[in-house]
Amino acid sequence: MRYAKCIVIPDDEGLHPVDQQIADHPDIARELLHNVNLLADDTIVTLYQLSGDAAALESILTDSKMVRMYHLSKADDAIHAYIHVGAHDRLVGLLSMFREFEFIFDTPLEYTRRGGLRVTMIGDVGSFQQAIPDVPDGIRIKLLKTGTYEPNTDRLFSQLTDRQQEILETAVDMGYYNVPREVTHADIGDELGCTGGTVGGHLRKIEAKLLSQIVP
Repeated sequence: MRYAKCIVIPDDEGLHPVDQQIADHPDIARELLHNVNLLADDTIVTLYQLSGDAAALESILTDSKMVRMYHLSKADDAIHAYIHVGAHDRLVGLLSMFREFEFIFDTPLEYTRRGGLRVTMIGDVGSFQQAIPDVPDGIRIKLLKTGTYEPNTDRLFSQLTDRQQEILETAVDMGYYNVPREVTHADIGDELGCTGGTVGGHLRKIEAKLLSQIVP
């Protein structure tokens, strides 16, 4: 089984007006998109993972005429939002393209620091080049790499934020998880330009997130 990993990069109008409203709010951060489905009537259902001000998010969803239904749940620092939005040509076009070429998303999809969406598509990688001309105006797709699909590693690592991935990769590279341990939180912090306490806090969150999915 093959995959193509890419970044979907929309222009300033975003992929969908509701998504862009959320992105533009200074107190809300989009972390992951656990699911996105195009329905038969061209409306779209999504499952977001966000952080920040839940009240501000609810205000956006309540006021938007494009939101048909939503449900929010909050646990610790994470907000999960099921949102059913009305049809919008740009996102409908993109999802229709993926469906036409029979790509399957490996979820969750991850938002980048610049507002793009990191996507792993599973299927006939040769179809990727054929699909490019059908990408809607206002959206670029940047291919990062292709290869043999290994679901467990990609899925777990993709659930971390960009900063968590950077800290975990640095910790592994510097020997933090070697036996015996070769560096401290402070050493990693010096490498990344932050405090040892910040590194320790991130690593605890990373370990909690990953280990909870490994242990039955």
